[in-house]
Amino acid sequence: MRKLEEPRFFYHFLKMLTAILNTIIYNYYLPMKLNHLSRLIQPLLDLIWKLSGAETDYKRAKYYRGLLVTAKSGFKDILLIVIGIFSAAFGFKGFLLTNHFIDGGATGIALLTTALTKWPLYVLVIAVNIPFIFLGWRVVGRGFAIKTALAIAGLAIVLATITFPNVTNDNLLVAVFGGFFLGAGIGFAIRGGAVIDGTEVLAIYLSKKLGTTIGDIIIIINVLIFSAAAYFLSIEIALYSMITYLAASKTLDFLVEGIEEYIGVTIIANHTEEIKHMIINTIGRGVTTYQGKKGFTKQTVPRDTEIIFTVITRLELSKLNVEIQKIDPNAFVVMHSVKDIKGGVIKRRPLKG
Repeated sequence: MRKLEEPRFFYHFLKMLTAILNTIIYNYYLPMKLNHLSRLIQPLLDLIWKLSGAETDYKRAKYYRGLLVTAKSGFKDILLIVIGIFSAAFGFKGFLLTNHFIDGGATGIALLTTALTKWPLYVLVIAVNIPFIFLGWRVVGRGFAIKTALAIAGLAIVLATITFPNVTNDNLLVAVFGGFFLGAGIGFAIRGGAVIDGTEVLAIYLSKKLGTTIGDIIIIINVLIFSAAAYFLSIEIALYSMITYLAASKTLDFLVEGIEEYIGVTIIANHTEEIKHMIINTIGRGVTTYQGKKGFTKQTVPRDTEIIFTVITRLELSKLNVEIQKIDPNAFVVMHSVKDIKGGVIKRRPLKG
């Protein structure tokens, strides 16, 4: 979950107005040598540039680009959250509700309460997540909390107003695909900068207070929820609900972490130039090199060496190992998983066979 800084409305308004007037003036009036109308509105334009702090062409271009990036990012986030809302609602009403299965986390609490009290799920989704929204404001930030509140309200509205067909009554299919659509909904919402299940916010807060990991907190919460399901509903429903939770969590991880798994590779070898050439030309990826000391053992004398670092996909790992073996069988190679990357050659170039 990322922290979002919300700019002031007036600042956004000035940026938008500045971009519009800049387009009008520089695309239509300057080619016409600034006719009489443009000269009349030029003082107003200069005032707007001054108020927005964009008195030079560079700053004007920078603000205009910032406005476009903000607009594209906002549209993408809204689209992902809307997809997440409908996916989660379909998982609820098309699979889980009619069969009294539950999930883990805040949604599991809402589903369990609905099964026991017959209260509407759309009411409980809001009621259960209200404390997590305020906690998210404190732990993550205002922008995140506002997006989360809107996402949960949207989910409640869809649950209350839209009818989904009951897809199947087969318990295993309900558990697997109900969890799949619910996990997909939560995952898309997270990619959009919000959550529709506040358990992770609580886990982050408690992990900081108690000094434990986020995963440990989530496990403890879910053990309590599934134990309550076994007691109040039945052991069979609790077991199927665990399958639902596993399906949802795996789908969530898949969407949040991405389709490709990236591997960071550090290489210390004697033939660094050949390995760099191989990575760039054969594998088709970029490299970063830095200086280090090699040979801190009893048998060797420390000496300077060039250390190679690159990021590849999981599909390229086997090929890289083979190519390194061809060049330097004694190379020291360290690999570790990378959650995600931004920019660089790996995002721009396709896989090579």
